[in-house]
Amino acid sequence: MSAAVVDRVDLAVPRLDDAPAVTTDVRPRGTRLGLGRPIPLAALVGVTLLVGVWSVGSATGLIDPRVLSAPWTVVTTGAELVANGKLGAHLGVSLTRAALGLAFGIVAGVVLALAAGLSRVGDAVLDGPIQVKRAIPNLALLPLLILWFGIGEEMKVITIALGVFIPIYLHTHNGLRAIDSRYVELAETVQLSRWQFVRRVILPGALPGFFLGLRFAVTGSMLALVVVEQVNATAGIGYMMELARTYGQTEIILVGLVVYGVLGYSADLAVRLLQRRVLSWRRTLED
Repeated sequence: MSAAVVDRVDLAVPRLDDAPAVTTDVRPRGTRLGLGRPIPLAALVGVTLLVGVWSVGSATGLIDPRVLSAPWTVVTTGAELVANGKLGAHLGVSLTRAALGLAFGIVAGVVLALAAGLSRVGDAVLDGPIQVKRAIPNLALLPLLILWFGIGEEMKVITIALGVFIPIYLHTHNGLRAIDSRYVELAETVQLSRWQFVRRVILPGALPGFFLGLRFAVTGSMLALVVVEQVNATAGIGYMMELARTYGQTEIILVGLVVYGVLGYSADLAVRLLQRRVLSWRRTLED
């Protein structure tokens, strides 16, 4: 074979050094232990099944309409309440109360969690009374709150805030105390200041706990809203339901329950979406 032929062969065949690196999956073959591929619109699957069972039961007569109105009756009633403006007016009042109570509760919960979570003295002073409050349901405090603040908006917002700050405090405090001590040692080694330590180590470490508490808090605000709006209220979804109970209007009560459920579930989904975006640096089983 001549030298010219050898040169052509060398040009046609890529050299081993020039070949692109091939990455191989080195994980052992076998049963995958993850959750598998995500299910499209998974958040709506369970709710859709529930509504389906309700519809079938109503259509076949298994569910007495005097006990539980059919889904289409609830939809028709809701459309009528929207058309005459009653549902919008009551919903606006309820959302304002829930938003104010949620905002005050989140601020109080975070401040108390930081004070108790970052200081032995703060923990000794604050944690005990907060645990005592956690054992007392808001419903039991309602007579005292009415005596102190009357039956106006102030009492309603404070009651919602009291139901919100407990889960925020508990989960944020737990997130702070669960930070790995090796990160603290690392921060001391690189000589971070107190503020840098809080900003770079404490706050990122406590965020997972805070978001878990926030999920409980948004649903807790809906629970507290139901209670306070049935105590001498003149507006709100709870008042609308209480008025419907007086006249035996089951379908309006169900409209109120559906509104509460949609608000709570939507808020929870929003918090979960925000949590995934903010904590995108974490790799968890859900990913």
